[in-house]
Amino acid sequence: CFSPCRYYAICCQPLVYRNKMTPLRIAVMLGGCWVIPTFISFLPIMQGWNSIGIIDLIQQRQFNKASNSTYCIFMVNKPYAITCSVVAFYIPFLLMVLAYYRIYVTAREHAHQIQVLQRAGAPTDGRQHHPDQHSTHRMKTETKAAKTLCIIMGCFCLCWAPFFITNIVDPFINYTVPGKLWTAFLWLGYINSGLNPFLYAFLNKSFRRAFLIILCCGDERYRRPSILGQTVPCSTTTINGSTHVLR
Repeated sequence: CFSPCRYYAICCQPLVYRNKMTPLRIAVMLGGCWVIPTFISFLPIMQGWNSIGIIDLIQQRQFNKASNSTYCIFMVNKPYAITCSVVAFYIPFLLMVLAYYRIYVTAREHAHQIQVLQRAGAPTDGRQHHPDQHSTHRMKTETKAAKTLCIIMGCFCLCWAPFFITNIVDPFINYTVPGKLWTAFLWLGYINSGLNPFLYAFLNKSFRRAFLIILCCGDERYRRPSILGQTVPCSTTTINGSTHVLR
């Protein structure tokens, strides 16, 4: 949900992002993040679609001869393993990579345009030209955003890739992956969910401010001043005596 928002805000229509990304649209996107997993995990498992064709194998492994008792076994057949992994991980991962790559390229282009305009507007009397503060701040912000995206993507891939690779491979090797290895890969994915709040809080000022507002019960000290009625901030540079605006 975060990567499409970032892509739309930076690469598509950054000037109208605040008007287009309404609370209703955000609610729909967040709702989709819950509805889609329901259809690819909860519903098929409750209907038993994941065990079609391997019921006999599941029943064999449920019985423990040592204790003469049965215990819960969760196994998935080949079609479900492929479908679930592709929809839940591989397609979102591919879309995130493409979106973040475009964000990174766009940020680099913006920074390059600012530098070109600043060099073109340098005075000819030999005095040193200092770029305006907003241009410098924007370049730093875009560079930091690119690094933040790389860190978030790297953690997501490292934590969840082992589980979803094993999830597809296991049915094709007759379910020989050890149970302890399964558990380790599953908890590695859970760790990613636990890391995300800290990554966003430490790497993104907006998330950090939102966390402080929530944890401090809406303390006014952490709220950003209202932007209603204000114009969209722009980068400006002077070239040959005329002022040019970068949006």
